Amino acid sequence: MGKKIAVVTENGQDISSHFGMAPFFHVFDVEEGKILKQEVRAKAYHAQHPQHNHDEHEGHGGHHLHADMFSPLSDCQVLLAGGMGEPAYRKALDAGLEVVLVGGNIQDIVQAYLHGEVQSDQRRIHRH
Repeated sequence: MGKKIAVVTENGQDISSHFGMAPFFHVFDVEEGKILKQEVRAKAYHAQHPQHNHDEHEGHGGHHLHADMFSPLSDCQVLLAGGMGEPAYRKALDAGLEVVLVGGNIQDIVQAYLHGEVQSDQRRIHRH
């Protein structure tokens, strides 16, 4: 059975170091360790919401933004990100995503993930 891997990116080449600041997801359809299809999806991000601040994360303000950020991933099972805030990380897990925190070139990391060679670095969770 196939799965979809989403990678957060700002430039289409590298995994973004901060989930909230990146405007795109690069999504890979994979099956039996092979990439079948790729696409780029737009995502909500902090620059689109200048009224959003980190103090709102624990209140109501940040929850709507985070829900918007994850809505394009409703068909994905894995999220690769270079780093993300703790509230967004929790929201990703609540959405049923396997979150892998890692940096590097998108194509290289996706291939490494498919070969079981990537480990998530929990130190990449930004504590606000």
